[in-house]
Amino acid sequence: MTPTGPEPGGIDLNCDVGESFGAWTLGDDAAILPLVTSANIACGFHGGDPSVMRATVATAAERGVAVGAHVAYRDLAGFGRRFLDCTPAELADDVLYQLGALDAFARAAGTRVSYVKPHGALYNAIVTHEAHAGAVVEAVAALGDLPVLGLPGAVVLRLAEERGLRPVTEAFADRAYTPEGRLVPRREPGAVLHDPAAIAARMVRLATSGRIEAVDGTEIELSAESICVHGDTAGAVEIAGRVREGLTAAGVAIRRFA
Repeated sequence: MTPTGPEPGGIDLNCDVGESFGAWTLGDDAAILPLVTSANIACGFHGGDPSVMRATVATAAERGVAVGAHVAYRDLAGFGRRFLDCTPAELADDVLYQLGALDAFARAAGTRVSYVKPHGALYNAIVTHEAHAGAVVEAVAALGDLPVLGLPGAVVLRLAEERGLRPVTEAFADRAYTPEGRLVPRREPGAVLHDPAAIAARMVRLATSGRIEAVDGTEIELSAESICVHGDTAGAVEIAGRVREGLTAAGVAIRRFA
C-alpha cells in the first residue's frame, strides 16, 4: 500500500458528529463543527436518524466542512461498538444502504458525500478482517470513487487502493495506541485520553514528526493525513479547539483532505 501523509505543512481535522437519535442527544455538534474540516456523519446504524442526518449535513455544508459517511454495523443498541458476524454480502448491502441515505441528504443540501469512514467495531475489524474489509470496499466502489479513511496499515486501505479508491490514513487525538500502532481497546484503562493540553502537544508532534508515544512509552511511527476527535468524548469541543490552536501555532495548516 502506498503510504499517505499530510501535504507539506497541512493536515485535516475530522470529527464524529450526527450521532444523536430521537430524544437522545450525544455530543455538541454545533460547537465542534466550526473547529474541524471534515465531518464523519452517522448514517443511522449506530447513531443518528433521518432528521439528525439532514440537519447535520446542512450545517456542515453551510460551514464548508467536508461531509463523510460514518458507516457502521447495524448495531444501534450497542452504538456500533460490537462486532457483527454478518456475511460479506449483508455487510456490503448495509454499507451501501447507509451511503445512499447520506448521499440523499447531501444532495438536498447542495453538497456531496466526500469520503467514507467506518465506525467503531467495523473500523477496528477491517484493520485485519479481509472479508469485511472487502465488503466495505465493494459498497464504496459501487457508489463511486470515494476516499476511504482508516488506520495506517489496515487491510481495508490496501483493498481500497487495489480497487482504485484513495486510501487515507488517520490518527486519533483522544485515543491511546499499542506498540503495534493499533488503538488500545476501550475496555482497557487509559484507552481514551482527556487532557486537552497533552492531546494537543501529542498531535502537534505527530503532524510535524510522524511519531507518537504508545501506551507503554515506546515511540512508534505513524503517518496520518487526518486527525480525528471523537464527538462523544468528554470535553471534545475543548480538545478539538486546543488541537487546532496547537497545530496552527506550529505552522501546520488545517485543510480538508477531500
